[in-house]
Amino acid sequence: MKTVVTGGAGFIGSHLVDSLVSRGHEVIVIDNHLSGLSYKNDKAKYVEKDITKDNLTEDLEDTEAAFHLAADPNVKTSAEDPRRNFELNVLGTFNVLEACRKTDVKHVVFTSTSTVYGEAEKMPTPEDYPCEPISNYGASKLAGEAYLSSYANSYEIKGTSLRYANIFGERSNHGVMFDFFHKLKKNPKKLKILGDGKQEKSYLHIEDCISATLTAFKKQKKNYDIFNVGSREKTTVNEIAELVSKELNVSPEFSYTGGERGWIGDVPVMLLDVKKLEALGWKPKISFKEGVKIYISWLKSQS
Repeated sequence: MKTVVTGGAGFIGSHLVDSLVSRGHEVIVIDNHLSGLSYKNDKAKYVEKDITKDNLTEDLEDTEAAFHLAADPNVKTSAEDPRRNFELNVLGTFNVLEACRKTDVKHVVFTSTSTVYGEAEKMPTPEDYPCEPISNYGASKLAGEAYLSSYANSYEIKGTSLRYANIFGERSNHGVMFDFFHKLKKNPKKLKILGDGKQEKSYLHIEDCISATLTAFKKQKKNYDIFNVGSREKTTVNEIAELVSKELNVSPEFSYTGGERGWIGDVPVMLLDVKKLEALGWKPKISFKEGVKIYISWLKSQS
């Protein structure tokens, strides 16, 4: 099967490309290579393009499926530069969908986010819970979901929206664990934590994220559907700080910037209901603690 992956040179995208290639797909990666990741799969074709302005139709010709991962993934920077976030996540998604429509792509998988729910009062949060994002990032991803839903219904393109929890693991170059690791490498005696350290969220290792993505892609029944992708447990930032410190064999003094949020748009508590995805036969295999150990070991090998 010929498959296109936008953002396939990024953290999650590169793992997805590896998995698709291993399953025999002919994979074309469309990426602007701004993620800073240098990893490439030798069996995939890479095309350097900007989804906000470049023509994508020639790259999508004769493609059966498109996985759209290209985005500005940072909640914090979406507040600092809302226009850039809009251009990448809303205009970029529209351009990808238009190219898919013009080239008769059969199935589009869109990577969305748990932040579309905002500060949900129901935990775990199911897919039918009202979406009230409190960040520009969450708003931009919800707009992308809406466009995919409209294209699925208007043009008979099968659409899958995946609301990811916090995904972590090898090749990730951002996030709380990445931040703690590098702070502690510079100063193993002190660790500054954004917010109050009590933020409590769901985290999922990249290997389980990819298996969830492909399960939804293969087994979705409806022409358009939404799936939460996360774990059944939530972990505090303080607990993560303790785990990372343990893996580095250091005992730093913690300090805090204060407040229940680490930055503008930060959701203090998040836990997704993943029963819908589990009903398709998916189940995570890597525990949170095991995933942290694997990721920190990888970060050590890179430094």
